[in-house]
Amino acid sequence: MKRLLQIAEIFRPTREFNMKDAHNKAAEHHESAAKSHRAAAEAHGSNDHAKGKEYSTQAQQHAQNANEHSKTAQAKSAQQK
Repeated sequence: MKRLLQIAEIFRPTREFNMKDAHNKAAEHHESAAKSHRAAAEAHGSNDHAKGKEYSTQAQQHAQNANEHSKTAQAKSAQQK
């Protein structure tokens, strides 16, 4: 049993990896939010307001997710210091 625990320790992600992962997740959500904002603007410009509202809602959700991942990444960065 002790040997299995030692092996498991080898594959446990490091704190640095988790911090980078959190930053990457935040960046992905920021990019998704930007894409949704552009799609919403294009839809509103074409007078398709229903689709524009749908894209705006998606953009807001991505922005909220990005904010949460940014807070997590910031907290992990602060722990590294």
